[in-house]
Amino acid sequence: MYELLGITVVLAMLLTVNAVSTMTVTGLWRLFKGSLGHCTARTRAEILFVMRTGPPAVAIIWIAAFIIPSYLEYEPYSTNEFVSLKLGIIATISAVGVGLAIWRGLRSWLATRNLLKRWMMNSTPIELEGVAVPAFRLDYAFPIIAVVGMLRPRLFVAEQVLKTLSAEELAAAIAHECGHLVAHDNCKRSLMRASRAALLMIPCGTSLDRAWSEASESAADEYAAQESSTLALNLASALVRIARMIPKEESHMLPSSVSAFLVGGEEVQGVKTRVRRLLELASADSSQLMSNASWFRLMPWLLLTTVLVTGLTIESRPQVLEAVHSFIESVVAILS
Repeated sequence: MYELLGITVVLAMLLTVNAVSTMTVTGLWRLFKGSLGHCTARTRAEILFVMRTGPPAVAIIWIAAFIIPSYLEYEPYSTNEFVSLKLGIIATISAVGVGLAIWRGLRSWLATRNLLKRWMMNSTPIELEGVAVPAFRLDYAFPIIAVVGMLRPRLFVAEQVLKTLSAEELAAAIAHECGHLVAHDNCKRSLMRASRAALLMIPCGTSLDRAWSEASESAADEYAAQESSTLALNLASALVRIARMIPKEESHMLPSSVSAFLVGGEEVQGVKTRVRRLLELASADSSQLMSNASWFRLMPWLLLTTVLVTGLTIESRPQVLEAVHSFIESVVAILS
């Protein structure tokens, strides 16, 4: 019973801390997103990424630094406590969420590997100026411009895109994809999917997912636009041309993989918003796009590091672990 109770408590606390933390940061985002609108899109994307992946990280730190050490130190091996139905249900939901998060990560990796295998069979290597990763011309029905993969990303451009876009528009579209590469957005997207799966049926954090997706696309647009106003206008033109090539019946049929698409399954309104923003950037000072990103994007990471260091420092005090164990006892008693 000692081992079973310990595992159950750990799983229940993991889900609880993750859910409460996610709801808290979601509330904070809704409260402060107006003021963050003055930041660059890259800064918003960095903040949103940490807000989405921070709660499970905090939950893991809490479990590793406090729950497990306090249970091992103060819970008698011959305990008379048992796993109640309520505690068991919460722990089961948590275990399923953890398993689903692992499965989501594995499935994403498999989908990406299979997608690369299929696309490599229907593509030929090409040389594109300014691209630091392997690039391929793809025979595909959807007007693809996409970076696929995390560790060894590849750039794929559909045949009809190469034929339709002008050289200037293609260069702008590629600059957008380079923005995703520099920001490692494919890796971040995979981690966010796992974070969402870990919460299972608890409906919190979805607004952060949508906000990050929009911010990451805007950030890649900004990355391209900061080179010149002409490039911003060419990217806007490329977005319109590609959006018009997308078959209506296939607008939401993009592969589920670790990929960054120039124009994905977004609605027409999403493309219009990006085009309007690019037109604004074309008439703005490009230096404004980098004015607050260099230091502000580090603040969430510094905050998370502070939480980790503080937690480990406090955990070293015996009275803290004893207090945590008393808290665990209270929780088990309430759920009994």
